[in-house]
Amino acid sequence: MTLPTILHDAPIAFIGTGAMGEAMIGGLLRHKLVEPDAITASDLHQSRLDEVKRLFGVRTTDDNRAAVRKARIVVLSVKPQVLSTVCADLNGVLRPSTLVVSIVAGARISSMAAGLNHEAIVRTMPNTPAQIGEGMTVWAATDAVSDKQREQAGAILGALGKHLFVRDESFLDKATAVSGSGPAYVFMLMEALIDAAVHLGWSRNDAKEMVVQTVRGSAMFAERSPVHPAEMRNMVTSPGGTTADAIYQLDKGGFRTVLSKAVMAAHQRSVALGALDEAKADATRSSRPKRTTRKTARKRR
Repeated sequence: MTLPTILHDAPIAFIGTGAMGEAMIGGLLRHKLVEPDAITASDLHQSRLDEVKRLFGVRTTDDNRAAVRKARIVVLSVKPQVLSTVCADLNGVLRPSTLVVSIVAGARISSMAAGLNHEAIVRTMPNTPAQIGEGMTVWAATDAVSDKQREQAGAILGALGKHLFVRDESFLDKATAVSGSGPAYVFMLMEALIDAAVHLGWSRNDAKEMVVQTVRGSAMFAERSPVHPAEMRNMVTSPGGTTADAIYQLDKGGFRTVLSKAVMAAHQRSVALGALDEAKADATRSSRPKRTTRKTARKRR
């Protein structure tokens, strides 16, 4: 099978091989978007490198700078607390034409651009189901990212599931509150339904099977149906029936209001963390000693 030309001859370096990095590598290879030898994975932990090489047959190294030197696309998939160290390590190494794709939670484009001294950056907000290729990723790009590079970014993120491009980076904080944190809301709903089923007398295993399939089937039905979820809910809610009584209690308990407040709180927290990230980046930049060029040195003499 001929590989898609959009990622052909575009070596990719993954900095960090945790759960999301591994998922992206697996997705790219599973969809035959690149060959294994086009991917270089870098990580400080040799055990992770050994595992990734065993699973996918990609190139591996514990040297970030060596990993990115020949790469045309660099994926940052490290933990937020080590991002500044990674950026400092890669500062001055990336070619101007290299595309940087970040899946680091909360890291803003401005702080990454300053830390890397690089302009062509895509920032993404994936979610947990991306680990099985069923994720929802929202992403934004700088003006330095070319049309071709946007296509490349879309192809990479497509290996994780569905993706949505936004022009305004602030929507990534909003996506964090909805799709990023969203799986936690769904898992909590599932947990509550399972507990309620157990309270009614079902075994926990049977309760889990019923709830998981109900959520899965409902999501698939909503995806395939052209009508609004409110109309689908009405289909299930007969006047004076069991579902009507259940919905009444949910509304009486403030289900919609509590969920809306939860989303708003997640958004506010995401904005605050992003501001803190930028403040730390500004402090780091101001503390760095300015480089003195030979020309400047001659002027001072």
